[in-house]
Amino acid sequence: MERGARTGRAVRPQLRALLTVVLSAALLTACATTQPPSSPPATGTRATTPTSPQPKGPTTRPSPRTTPTRPPSTTTATTPRTGSTTPRPSTAPPVRAGQPAWVAVSVATLWSTPSSPRAVDAPALRAPADVRGWLAAMTLADRRGLQGRAETQSLLGDRLLVTAVSGSWASVVAPDQPTPKDARGYPGWVPVRQLSAVAPRSGTQAATVVARTAWLRGDTAAAARVVEVSFGTWLPVLGTAGGLVQVALPGGVVRRVDPTAVVRTSTDGRALPATGASVVASARGFTGLPYLWAGRSGFGFDCSGLTSLVYRVHGVRIPRDADAQALAGRRVASTSTVPGDLLFYATSSGYVHHVAMYAGSGLMVQSPATGQSVQTIPVATPAYAVQQAGARRYLP
Repeated sequence: MERGARTGRAVRPQLRALLTVVLSAALLTACATTQPPSSPPATGTRATTPTSPQPKGPTTRPSPRTTPTRPPSTTTATTPRTGSTTPRPSTAPPVRAGQPAWVAVSVATLWSTPSSPRAVDAPALRAPADVRGWLAAMTLADRRGLQGRAETQSLLGDRLLVTAVSGSWASVVAPDQPTPKDARGYPGWVPVRQLSAVAPRSGTQAATVVARTAWLRGDTAAAARVVEVSFGTWLPVLGTAGGLVQVALPGGVVRRVDPTAVVRTSTDGRALPATGASVVASARGFTGLPYLWAGRSGFGFDCSGLTSLVYRVHGVRIPRDADAQALAGRRVASTSTVPGDLLFYATSSGYVHHVAMYAGSGLMVQSPATGQSVQTIPVATPAYAVQQAGARRYLP
């Protein structure tokens, strides 16, 4: 028999009340168990396979000459809150357009658009970001497909400027990565979950990671491993405990790190000397690390990501991309290069698509192309020699 409204008979009050309770409970249960997707659907067409030597990022106008600058500012004191590597509580201040935000994961990839990531890129979008898992899951074709999708990367604690917020994504610029694309810094899109609106607590010293990667540990007696961070990660020092250095993360989180993996300086000091020998030693320390388009971390570099991050750790800020790097610094003759100078390579039309670092004795260190790794080779290598397009010096 169909329900009462269809038969013309009234439903007794007790039965009506019971039905109301049952239907309400079912609806509440359905709402509580429905969750939004963890990442946007992947769209778009894979980019054309790059050739070797491989470019990174076209630009449109010259960058001004750059000079050594102090590391990112971390002078704002904040109230501690729960972790940068765990979901933020609902009481955390929201990330807002027109305001700064700090990278709250080990490595945040800046994407061309919110729809640029593919299904294979999901680990890189999480909080905490699973960088190792992301890289391990990608095929060679997947890595090549990052061209046109990924722009650059920022590290834990880096200060970004939020220019817009759209749903679960934030449009940002990275002020520490100069580019002709935007006078404010390198632009891209980042999942909001990977950012914090709360700056790290301030300190009188800073710790810069100088190992390829290092583990941040819990601020407890057990000091268990929590998150693996990159070379170049710069965090305020709060003190020492259990033989480890206590560092401040965005959102008020405190972690510990092995003192052998970092260099402690004043907050405006350089972690490593600005000398040719020291810069070359840092670049060569990544020998064997596979190339990663848009990579700018100890987990993977593109050609200009390697040179720009190495120089940053040595206290010198240079443009992010190869073609912009080729227009800054001081021009030097190819016969007068010294260790640490940057060597540039161009197409027949003059477009600079690759950069390497002169290592001395006729050698250069570079991150060449997808499918290859950081290597030191002769400057006279024919494939490169025919495309050489000048050299620049950034060191004093």
